[in-house]
Amino acid sequence: MACQPHGAGCARMTADATPAVQSATDRSASVRSASVRSAVVIGGGIAGLACALRLAESGVQVTVLETRRKLGGRATSFTDPRTGEVLDNCQHVLMGCCTNLLDFYERLSVTDAIEWHPRVYWANPPHAPDVMKPGLLPAPAHFTESFATMRMLSLSAKRSVARAMWRMLRMGATGRAQWEGRTFSEFLQETGQSADVVARFWSPVVVSACNLDVDQVSAAAAMQVFQEGFLANRQAPLMGLSKVPLVRLYDPAEGAILAAGGQVRMGVSAISIAYDGKRVTGVITDEGAFDADAVISTVPADRLAKLVSATMIARDQRLQHLDEVQSSPILGVHLRFPKRVMDLPHLVLPGRATQWLFAKDVDDAAADSAGTQLIHAVISGAHEWMDLSEQEIARRVLEDIRWALPAAEGVEPISVRSVKEKRATFAVVPGFEGIRPRAAADGFDRHGGIRNLYLAGDWTRTGWPATMEGAVRSGYLAAGAVLGTPLLVPDLAPARLSRMLGVAR
Repeated sequence: MACQPHGAGCARMTADATPAVQSATDRSASVRSASVRSAVVIGGGIAGLACALRLAESGVQVTVLETRRKLGGRATSFTDPRTGEVLDNCQHVLMGCCTNLLDFYERLSVTDAIEWHPRVYWANPPHAPDVMKPGLLPAPAHFTESFATMRMLSLSAKRSVARAMWRMLRMGATGRAQWEGRTFSEFLQETGQSADVVARFWSPVVVSACNLDVDQVSAAAAMQVFQEGFLANRQAPLMGLSKVPLVRLYDPAEGAILAAGGQVRMGVSAISIAYDGKRVTGVITDEGAFDADAVISTVPADRLAKLVSATMIARDQRLQHLDEVQSSPILGVHLRFPKRVMDLPHLVLPGRATQWLFAKDVDDAAADSAGTQLIHAVISGAHEWMDLSEQEIARRVLEDIRWALPAAEGVEPISVRSVKEKRATFAVVPGFEGIRPRAAADGFDRHGGIRNLYLAGDWTRTGWPATMEGAVRSGYLAAGAVLGTPLLVPDLAPARLSRMLGVAR
């Protein structure tokens, strides 16, 4: 579940709860490289849109090429032909620590579409759900009060979780980098976490954030989730959910890019990147050639591999590991019930195959359906689900829903729609960080590198796992490389106590 809008909607939150984001206007780049007057961005997903908007704002004549007839990439919506409802491919979540994503939403003027949730609910039948929420203590102790009252974990389990958290806090970023070649399960074993604690606490968080379970994911990536998403700053774990279909968040990007002097061409497929032996000269598409001073690819690694020639691969080491980028699937399941079965906005299902439930109505027609309720279930790292029929998927998800929601017992859904995304995200496995390419060729490339070819996409070297924040960061990094000026929005600063204890090391 990717991390995962701000602005007017967020500005109305209290100072303690609002993610810190500078004014977008203050950050607009005012200069550009004299040698780059035009650029082509391949891909109209989040990374491509973020990159194109920053370039256009800086005076570059930018053209976005998108194969599909809608924007947003994997963070998008579709109309279910069975019901006519507008449904998201999968629930996407943002957090208070997603500073660049929040900046991008501010630039698109869609921040009022985000609803912020300071509480996270954990199912614990037959008891009422447990609640994690920031308390009165400063970070990194802000969850101490609510965590201590969670009934789903025993006292000894809570102590073991606290020991692991303390160790991650003290090691900081420097220490976690030493774990990049190992799995997070190795760290959990080393810190004495029982199988039950792993299943009920660690696994739901890690698989939701990284789309891989603890025995597959790089320990460094998982540690970052807890260090920066839980421990560093009390604003960081705030959870934001879109109140509108995802496609409505990114549709405004076309108008914003046009207003800044760029253009967006949907329904145009890139066939190859043109290369003259020294530099790229543009993009060859099914509608002809688009010449440019710079080309920015924001498509996934497997798609990029089809756009570059063997000569280009030999010239640029960033292109030499594209076939090593693995992917991980996500399954989203939409179930409409004939009556309300869930009162909470969301629910974590610890120890179950279905990790999250979200109560939502994604279009006005559905919201007006008398007495019905739409529940969206999310299964991340869904390798074992990809070959199942929709009927079997519905059976398994309903079993988890009825375990978590007593009101759903005996209630059959009116409709079920499953959405399989077999290549939903890249797989941040141990060792992956070493092959993630930078946005621009650098002086350390023994092959020389292709200087005016830039790479973006959440799979590139963003410093983040596969999230919407990572996608925006990649777009900003690529645009900054083109312009020769840094564009990344600073991360949330660690709280004073967190910094003193070592999380910023």
